[in-house]
Amino acid sequence: MRKKWLTGVLLLAVMAVALVGCGGPKADVMVFIMTNNIPVDGDKLAEDLKAKVGETPTTDVMTSPMFSMDKLFVELAAGDSDLFVVPKEQFEAFARQGGLVILDEVFKAEDYPGGVVEAPVDTGSKDSKQEPKLEKHLYGIPMNDTKWLKDGGYRGKEEMYAFVHPRSKQVEETKEILKKLSVKE
Repeated sequence: MRKKWLTGVLLLAVMAVALVGCGGPKADVMVFIMTNNIPVDGDKLAEDLKAKVGETPTTDVMTSPMFSMDKLFVELAAGDSDLFVVPKEQFEAFARQGGLVILDEVFKAEDYPGGVVEAPVDTGSKDSKQEPKLEKHLYGIPMNDTKWLKDGGYRGKEEMYAFVHPRSKQVEETKEILKKLSVKE
């Protein structure tokens, strides 16, 4: 009886180790797309992204077939994705809270006025009595008319914006990828 029990435990341990390795290596830059119930072809988007970026950094795309604020909050909180493509309303809400990556160095704000938002910026002061400083910066890039999103099947009229997650471990690489993805038709 004891021998069968030990064999069962060992078998479970081997299976657990095998399952951990099934996911394969995680991509260097992960893109998360959530539309308002408008389907996109995640596999096509991932394939096109890899073609635009090349072998490094490694990339992947995760799409959500249905819009859910709860799922969006979970994805943001988890911090696994580096670049988010979401409806304009959600982008603006996140941007106004502050903390998104400023894109002024990479893109001209005047070329993307819809992505310019007045938001609180970190002043370095920990004084809770001091009001946060508000500044206008470019935080998001409109994606509706991009070749990448249209080729991936997006046909919605809703404005979609891309922004870099503030906890991205690959901020500079993600900005460069966004430059490649924002090319219009």
